[in-house]
Amino acid sequence: MEKRLVILGGGESGAGAALLAKKKGYDVFVSDESSLKENYRNVLLDAGIEFEEGKHTESRILSADEVMKSPGIPEKNAMVKKIRAKEIPIISEIELAYRFKGDSRIVAITGSNGKTTTTALTYHICKHAGLDCALVGNIGYSFARQVAEDPKPWYIAEISSFQLDDIKTFRPDIAILTNITEDHLDRYDYKFENYIRSKFRIAENQQTNDHFIYCQDDEVTMKYLNNPTAIGFNIRSIQLPISMKRELTNGAFIKDGDMYIRTGRDFVSMSVYDFVLKGKHNQYNTMAACLAATTMEIHKDRIREAMQNFQSLEHRMEPVATVRGVEFINDSKATNVNSTWYALESMTKPTILILGGVDKGNDYSLIADLVKEKVKAIICLGTDNRKIHEAFGNIISPIVNTGSASEAVHAAFHFATKGDVVLLSPACASFDLFKNYEDRGNQFKQAVKDL
Repeated sequence: MEKRLVILGGGESGAGAALLAKKKGYDVFVSDESSLKENYRNVLLDAGIEFEEGKHTESRILSADEVMKSPGIPEKNAMVKKIRAKEIPIISEIELAYRFKGDSRIVAITGSNGKTTTTALTYHICKHAGLDCALVGNIGYSFARQVAEDPKPWYIAEISSFQLDDIKTFRPDIAILTNITEDHLDRYDYKFENYIRSKFRIAENQQTNDHFIYCQDDEVTMKYLNNPTAIGFNIRSIQLPISMKRELTNGAFIKDGDMYIRTGRDFVSMSVYDFVLKGKHNQYNTMAACLAATTMEIHKDRIREAMQNFQSLEHRMEPVATVRGVEFINDSKATNVNSTWYALESMTKPTILILGGVDKGNDYSLIADLVKEKVKAIICLGTDNRKIHEAFGNIISPIVNTGSASEAVHAAFHFATKGDVVLLSPACASFDLFKNYEDRGNQFKQAVKDL
């Protein structure tokens, strides 16, 4: 009897899971409450996978042996509650992919900030060293789709807390937890500890020969790290910390402008001035990626070269252009206050900051000191900018409201003089004026080119 798998949500992870499950002989049905994007609809049609859109047919869903829930669907969803009530097991897409990974190996990266950059850096080092690997998860293809269509010996996976919520056996050979700050609390009953527990699950199934890389300078991580009652399990893997504050016998640290990596077997050192990515936060990301590569036994010369020729990511501190001596930087991927803190922290020139969008309960006091120190004008880019005015009205003048990327760029250019930086680092989601943060970043870049 074929196992009946129902997939809730038909986006990248839903379509990817459907392809993999069908290939592995499951009886698959995809159900999406809203309408499917054309490319995913075509994927399902081409593969002959049954699906419905714009509704959830309860009888078809509740007859499942197992349900794969897309990461975007919260626990409080009515259908999810019914599935839980019937005690039908719910898994995430990375759990399904893990079942069929064969003897391939996984580096998995999670964290509130820096995970995309760390994932991209790790992948870049592996490619540069000639490893046959794929970049999966939140960047690139879903993990399940990659396993279905083009399996690899190594997967470098960016993983969100939502994907970790429904794992059972998922076990990365190398797990990286970059840091933990308050984000997405609306999905965790507004309890920070639920979100923290979720992040730590990346190490839950690791065995004694696996590696767990974490930031020793991150207070939240350290408070929970070796407290099984708080995180819900014992960490069994080899722990490798990274730090900028102290020398470590094992792990990675920075001292006097040099990065040192010690993993027992090997010792790598290089100057931080050789890193392509600037800013303190990127030194943490670089340490984590280099440490992961060292445990994969990639030669230190390859690691060093890779760090010198990495191209920065689109929409993350991405240099756009310099117009009449004014530099424009696209950091549209900064969708929370912490990300904007990191961006401002790495600024060395007077800055005109473009802020705003859909606020996820932001606490702007976190960046008040940096704004005072580095910012000469704030350009708001959102439909409701009251909170920004309230937070910075006494610190900064002018604060200007704009309603489009083009308007924001023109206003910023107006207040900028030669030698200044215009930084788009919104600290908010983008859905009020844009499709997503990529769309916001692309419109910003186009507006700069139009200057």
